[in-house]
Amino acid sequence: MTVLSLASIVTESAGRVPDSPAVRLNELELTYAELDDRSARLAALLAEHGLQPGDRVGVMLPNVPDFPIAYYGVLRAGGIVVPMNVLLKRREIAFYLGDSGAKILIAWHGFGEEARAGAEEAGAELIEVEPAAFAATLDGYEPAAGVAETDPEDTAVILYTSGTTGQPKGAELTHFNLSRNADIASRTTCGVQQGDVVLGSLPLFHSFGQTVSMNASLRVGATLTLLPRFDPGEALETMQRDRVTHFYGVPTMYGALLHHPGREEYDTSSLRTCITGGASMPVEVLRGFEQAFECIVLEGYGLSETSPVASSNHPGMERKPGSIGTPLEEVEMRVVDEDDHEVAQGEVGEIVIRGHNVMKGYWQQPDATAEAMRGGWFHSGDMARIDEEGYFFIVDRKKDLIIRGGYNVYPREVEEVLYEHPKIREAAVLGVPHDQWGEEIGAAVVLHEGEELSAEECSEYVKERIAAYKYPRLVWFLDDLPKGPTGKILKREIERPSPAPEKTG
Repeated sequence: MTVLSLASIVTESAGRVPDSPAVRLNELELTYAELDDRSARLAALLAEHGLQPGDRVGVMLPNVPDFPIAYYGVLRAGGIVVPMNVLLKRREIAFYLGDSGAKILIAWHGFGEEARAGAEEAGAELIEVEPAAFAATLDGYEPAAGVAETDPEDTAVILYTSGTTGQPKGAELTHFNLSRNADIASRTTCGVQQGDVVLGSLPLFHSFGQTVSMNASLRVGATLTLLPRFDPGEALETMQRDRVTHFYGVPTMYGALLHHPGREEYDTSSLRTCITGGASMPVEVLRGFEQAFECIVLEGYGLSETSPVASSNHPGMERKPGSIGTPLEEVEMRVVDEDDHEVAQGEVGEIVIRGHNVMKGYWQQPDATAEAMRGGWFHSGDMARIDEEGYFFIVDRKKDLIIRGGYNVYPREVEEVLYEHPKIREAAVLGVPHDQWGEEIGAAVVLHEGEELSAEECSEYVKERIAAYKYPRLVWFLDDLPKGPTGKILKREIERPSPAPEKTG
């Protein structure tokens, strides 16, 4: 049996460079030996709590050193990590835990109330992380010996993602998927090496931050310096203080850094390579950033189902602004029509992907897996064209998907909450163009006859029930929503107010 564990990223680096800094948060620093030790103690703690190989564990932590401790600790115990957005509310937490069957949730103390309520509803045990107390607890355990034996095709992480309809689906990513994607991305896209410093500003619970920031960096012995929440001033200060060489972010982060009023006061000359993904990068922002920071910006593409990196522009090769580049090593990408026939060069079709990075399937959803993996290719739902040199250009996103500041927002989930309001008869959630966020969340609402409701009340109702980045900032009321012959709401015929308001949270 071939044995492969994603946890070996830490154990192997600790064997090579034990005293090198692995993770940093302001003045707090963990060496590779310390990270290895902490994660081994957590594995022992989880075993005492009854964790068996293959059991799922929810991890709901911000960008703090406890995230990699928990992540690799679960893996080395043979468990499966279920990363969760720290902004989730109790109903969402309960769904993630219940759907995955996770019996344990490791959650940050600052989100304790929602985490506790969600865990209780799902019947899961809560392990609350307050840094000092958590460290003291781990000190009471002897480090677990070695790493649990796992097959390369065993599931390592379940990343929840959504289509444009229905509940979120858990993409099962294997130890091989994630290990190989981190390995290839670190060499061919990031160009990150031992001694480099990577700014961890992307959420580690997200696939981009997890693979490109954390796994790829720690695999080669680099230092991951963390920002719990992105702020352009703090990011610039960290770049200067820690001599950051690599920055990875979504386009809105680049815009915020470029337009920060005090940008020129900071020494960012150490910056060498930047990677952007999660949404299309405006060409003027890319060029402006490169000129201001004197570094290269590489645009890439991927999805939770592809570990996530599928393609990118590569260092040392021709880079085309506006393009997501060419497929990653050991990855094939095609553009096909509705019958899965490859379209002619220059024509628009759906991106389909095959390679080391494609998920095992959707957790306990064989029908959804079969639909997504038709013909052995993962169907992305993203529309693109290919130029004469094989570079891919995204022309449209999934039909209804809204991307707000790099976060995916799926209208159906928001609409379900709106429909729970007793005064609302119909609702349609859609993206509205926005200069800062790319898209803003908009909701066209129809009230029951004789009812009154303000836009602010509507927004607050949703905000209280789902993560803050999902609620509609822009609400407008209609007498009716346009519908097709079957009664289906025709979102394309709903007029979107423009521009979106400037003051958004």
